[in-house]
Amino acid sequence: MQKRYDNLLLIYYSGTGNSKQVSEWIVKEAQNRGMKTHIASFHQFNPENTADFKGNTLIGFFSATHGFNMPHSMLAFLVRFSILKGSDVFIGNTRAGIKLSKLFLPGLSGIAMYFPALIMLFKGYKIRAMYPVDLPSNWISIHPGLRKKVIISMMVHYEKLTTKFAAQLFSGKRVFLKSFLLLPLDLLVMPLAFGYYFVGRFIIAKTFIANTNCNNCGLCMEQCPTRSIILQDNRPYWKFTCESCMKCMNYCPERAIETAHSMVFLLLFILITLVNPYLSAKMTEIVAVWFNHSQIAFESLYFVVRWSATIAFFFTGYKLLHYLMRFPGINKIITYTTLTTWKFWRRYRIPRAGNLVSAHPKGV
Repeated sequence: MQKRYDNLLLIYYSGTGNSKQVSEWIVKEAQNRGMKTHIASFHQFNPENTADFKGNTLIGFFSATHGFNMPHSMLAFLVRFSILKGSDVFIGNTRAGIKLSKLFLPGLSGIAMYFPALIMLFKGYKIRAMYPVDLPSNWISIHPGLRKKVIISMMVHYEKLTTKFAAQLFSGKRVFLKSFLLLPLDLLVMPLAFGYYFVGRFIIAKTFIANTNCNNCGLCMEQCPTRSIILQDNRPYWKFTCESCMKCMNYCPERAIETAHSMVFLLLFILITLVNPYLSAKMTEIVAVWFNHSQIAFESLYFVVRWSATIAFFFTGYKLLHYLMRFPGINKIITYTTLTTWKFWRRYRIPRAGNLVSAHPKGV
């Protein structure tokens, strides 16, 4: 069996386990080829674990896709990464695929592979492959989890494709075709990727709540990959560093974590009907005095002020909601006006089947 590499270092970012599962499939193929391997989550990686690597090393970075981009904490990790300079690198991502009858339809990556690849190129590494895997979406804030039968079917299908990709990569082939098939659409959503990175992720971080089912077991805080959940006023509280990976919501044993949809709709209504018109009028006055009615000045100032105000508004509304949730009556109202509380709004879990990862959060 042809082998171009002696070692594989694979570092992943995973919330509910998709990226970890794909990483394990790749590592399994490497081990079958006699390669020395090390796999770790980005927040647990220790460079000393690669001290005994000898010969050619391939480095892989596999991540979930958040807002058509790689999560901020994983990007920050790549910027800091500096070992084994000059090594070959591959970038992969899991993205929200769909199964329609017997058809496996792809999701979109946006810049989740292209931007990290540029980072590693500038740092002196060689990009050998980029590979997306269309596993089921886990964004329960937006949609219910898929049925277990569909999830298993998608896992079996993409395990075969991922193993084939790994075999090609380890034998020295460059693998880029699949990553460029949807390039026009990926470029089309690029503005959304930047919008999510600079604004959206902070807003979404301020939508998670714990309902009356919460027994303060601490599992969500213990298992959060970015340590973004703290105990405040004896209730879980989500900081701005939350990456919305949905691990807490999908694996809470009490099904206590929700997205406060009613709060989101209310805040958006107030922003659109009251706050934004007020800010627009004020910016018009300022631009008229200081910039002689310049449309470019107005659009630039209004853009910055509007989105800054939106983040501040959600932060203030979330602080108020967190305080009000201590009252049982209000807690119940908020809980029963969120879609995630109802049984038909399934959680997403990788099932216990074959060599798939454990459904327990400690297996992620």
